[in-house]
Amino acid sequence: MIVDLPGTTTNDINKKITDLREEGGAITLSRVLTLVISLDSDDLLEESIEAANFASREHPCRVILVVPGDRSAAESRLDAQLRVGGDAGAGEVVALRLHGELADHAGAVVLPFLLPDTPVVAWWPAGGPEVPAKDPLGRLAIRRITNATQCSDPLAAIKSRLGGYTAGDTDLCWARITYWRALLAAAVDQEPHEPIDGALVSGLRDEPSLDVLAGWLANRIGGPVRRAVGELKVELTRGSETITLKRPQDGTTATLTRTSRPEALIPLARREAKECLAEDLRRLDPDEIYHEALLGLDKVEYL
Repeated sequence: MIVDLPGTTTNDINKKITDLREEGGAITLSRVLTLVISLDSDDLLEESIEAANFASREHPCRVILVVPGDRSAAESRLDAQLRVGGDAGAGEVVALRLHGELADHAGAVVLPFLLPDTPVVAWWPAGGPEVPAKDPLGRLAIRRITNATQCSDPLAAIKSRLGGYTAGDTDLCWARITYWRALLAAAVDQEPHEPIDGALVSGLRDEPSLDVLAGWLANRIGGPVRRAVGELKVELTRGSETITLKRPQDGTTATLTRTSRPEALIPLARREAKECLAEDLRRLDPDEIYHEALLGLDKVEYL
């Protein structure tokens, strides 16, 4: 069910949510968090709602989308759209469009819709502010998720995350390489248990997941880490062997090779935004490993 409320107020929206709750029974009960999504335009609106609905099946939540409307409007106006049932996954979606001066007060508008006694997570699907914790919506959240992949300069964006970092920050591109990190760590833990002398991370130039992966390696090994543009792969070298994990850019199966050992084929498709978002909602504590990966970016050599 989708309900449009043009020219409304926060009080009327809350009343309508209560009415829908009474009509639908328990569809809006037992929420574990509030997910606030901040968008600059409508470009990623439906994609963001789809990702939030997917994540809500694992983490039942109230989803609040904030989209600026006509900032030049002479009078402030609040338009809203409510989605429940099949149009809202396992939660409810409150989409708010702010016009006029109201667009500069998103935090105050969102505040009445936050679920009591539940954590708040903020997500910026189209990039994110320089200092997420100081953003009006970021101040409300204990967990803040940016998305460097959608920025015009992804490398500059992920490198800038360190300067504005606050405990609780993360980026969607970090969750995108979770399986890569797990496979590489498992391979290194096997014999011959030698230290890693160096690493090469290769792939598309505008793929910040690879940059933060290189930063993670740079903070984990004693040797140099190089970042190249080319086929999608990671090479780890040590005294008696080279470990290579590679996958076609658009493929779903990766190949893990090690010196003098047979190849291993591993399912490793590129993770979609909805899968990364669901993973980020599983942990609400500070991600110290992500912070260390950002610190390691300065140690990466770009070829």
